[in-house]
Amino acid sequence: MIKAKSLYHLILYSIVFIVILTSSFTFIIIENAFDEFQEKIDIIKTDFSNKQKDLIQADIKKTLKFIEYYHNQFRGIKSEREIQNDVLNSIELMRDTKDVNDYVFIYDFDGTSVYYPISEKNIGKNLYEFTDPTGKKVIKEIIDVSKENKGGFVQYIWYKPEIKKEALKISYALSYKPWNWTIGTGIYLDEIDKVVKEKKYEYDEKISNYVLQILSLTIMLVLYSVFIYKNATILIVNDVKEIGKYFKETQKDDMRIKQDRLIFGEFKVIANYAYDAIHNIKDKNNMLQHLNSHLEETVEHQTKELKNLIDSQKQFLKNSVHEVNTPLAIIRTNVDLLKMHTPNNKYISNIESGTKIIQYIYDDLSYLIKKDRVDYPKEYISFTEFLNERLEFFHGVAASNDLSFITNIDEDIYIKFNKTELQRIVDNNISNSIKYSYAKSPIYIRLTYFNDDNVEFSVKTNSDKIEFADKIFNDFYRENDSRGGFGLGLKIVKEICDKNFVIINLDSNDKHTKFTYRFKINENTTS
Repeated sequence: MIKAKSLYHLILYSIVFIVILTSSFTFIIIENAFDEFQEKIDIIKTDFSNKQKDLIQADIKKTLKFIEYYHNQFRGIKSEREIQNDVLNSIELMRDTKDVNDYVFIYDFDGTSVYYPISEKNIGKNLYEFTDPTGKKVIKEIIDVSKENKGGFVQYIWYKPEIKKEALKISYALSYKPWNWTIGTGIYLDEIDKVVKEKKYEYDEKISNYVLQILSLTIMLVLYSVFIYKNATILIVNDVKEIGKYFKETQKDDMRIKQDRLIFGEFKVIANYAYDAIHNIKDKNNMLQHLNSHLEETVEHQTKELKNLIDSQKQFLKNSVHEVNTPLAIIRTNVDLLKMHTPNNKYISNIESGTKIIQYIYDDLSYLIKKDRVDYPKEYISFTEFLNERLEFFHGVAASNDLSFITNIDEDIYIKFNKTELQRIVDNNISNSIKYSYAKSPIYIRLTYFNDDNVEFSVKTNSDKIEFADKIFNDFYRENDSRGGFGLGLKIVKEICDKNFVIINLDSNDKHTKFTYRFKINENTTS
């Protein structure tokens, strides 16, 4: 939105707006008039062409009927040659010699010129292979189309004696098969240009009138805007100045503005509102000064209580994580011993699956507590071996949920990364795939080179569509509350990826959900 800094700018913007508006209207009107002109020209050209086609078609049909009648009348009385000569003489007598463009031409089916009054030197010549400037074999096409039942039209470029140069022409031809004659006539299409020029002149006059009318209207609007500026705005500016003086006076003398100092009633109302607003501001300032005297003490007290609460929560979380580690280690040790004595026991497998889930949650919480005060240096890691180890770790958890892994892992993939942070990325994705996959469906794990500098790790599941993909990496967000979890795993993954310039891509639809992570092979920095 344009913001006027003064009434002068407002008037200036109005004039510019008027000019732009009228220019737009002028363009639209001219464009519509041009479109209308083009439509009329197309109609004129079509009508002219169709009318001329009808005329030459009628002429040739009459000529053909005359030849057929004369031939039948004198067949057996005269020789074929005498009849043909009589026909040609009759056609010549019927020709309008004043119009050099009005004539009939006759060729035999071999392309030899039988009758061509405009250029008699061509009579007897074979012109079957003759071509116009576009390469079209004119005589051949005319002969071919004449052999059809109703004849036909051929459009081509031909020399026009009247203007002594080539022009576009269209001819109609029929054949008289007893003599193997092609009989035709044509008309030049350049006559339409004269009509088009007349219409264009009318169009130019119409556009000139439109532009003149719009220009006159524009000048009137601009003059009106200047008139408004010279009269109304001067009065408005005077009132604004009076209100400005009044605001300065109120700093010394707390009095309402005298109504006779202003001209417009609207500004009188504004001045009264301003007086009330100034008094309200003064009252609120006094109140704020009183509140500020006690605010610092209150804020300091509340801040100290909040800090103590946060410190207590952090300490509780640290103690809880520490206390969980010992019993978790005992449970896992005893599960391993039970498996040695009682292998392939589903209850022991379920217990082991549960302890692995607790171990994964413990690792997440432990990383969350330490990440801001512990340095995680990078080292070269065999991503291939590491991923296989983590899949082995989660194998029992997947099996207890009737799920299986389908892997596509390239050999000897190494990246420079911190092992703890890499485990958080891998474990969270595998754990979520187990948690959200449909029962008895495969989980697709893929690790491969993307190019010489990057590798891609992806996890694909058959699961519900993620409806809010933009929220999935937020703190404590869970797409499905019924599946458990704290909603922290993907938040940790996002922080690690952002810090190490790992690109994340999420593709989720009604058929599958796929998380893809692109790692740099030799990333030496973190953000």
